[in-house]
Amino acid sequence: MQQVNPQIHESWRTLLMDQFAAPYFSELKNFLVEEKKHYTVYPPGSLIFNAFDQTPFDQVKVVILGQDPYHGAGQAHGLCFSVPDGVKPPPSLVNIFKEIETDLGIAPPVHGNLEHWARQGVLLLNATLTVRANTAGSHQHKGWETFTDSVIRKISEEKQHIVFLLWGNYARAKKNLIDISRHYILEAAHPSPFSAYSGFMGCRHFSKTNEILRNCNLREIDWRLP
Repeated sequence: MQQVNPQIHESWRTLLMDQFAAPYFSELKNFLVEEKKHYTVYPPGSLIFNAFDQTPFDQVKVVILGQDPYHGAGQAHGLCFSVPDGVKPPPSLVNIFKEIETDLGIAPPVHGNLEHWARQGVLLLNATLTVRANTAGSHQHKGWETFTDSVIRKISEEKQHIVFLLWGNYARAKKNLIDISRHYILEAAHPSPFSAYSGFMGCRHFSKTNEILRNCNLREIDWRLP
């Protein structure tokens, strides 16, 4: 079977070569080719691996795990919870900004583009990297979870002192992929309006993350968005 070679930062390509060579990844690619013949798929192909391009492997310090991309027009750009400049921040992201304001005194930004975080070492990873337009969860169980689970395992095995922010039951279920003797896990409810006030608001994960990084002699994250 011919190996699939997606457009992805070289540090990740080398690390994940075994995944790109696996039969499931070829099947996933074939699924996406067929899906695009009949439906609009988000994000655009060039941005599917944007989280990896923005945050090379050697720069990862924090991992925020989302579920799947936004499915509205123009929202998804390959970074979990993030939207491009000029797109209104969705409700979960608004709640993230509210918690940052409570935690750190940083006023909510005028945009929802989280690339500034990604460039500082925050891997904004969705478990599923594509979605059919207007159909939440439509690309789950097609192979992406196998791929992103392998990403989490590789980070766990090959790095140390990573802070994993697991928000909501879906993300918390990934705990078994992480070696807690080497890394730090902060858990909370999902920032969605349906659950944010059941444990996300008041979690102070942003100051706690910086405290962990500081104690590990690593540069803190500037959670402000320029």
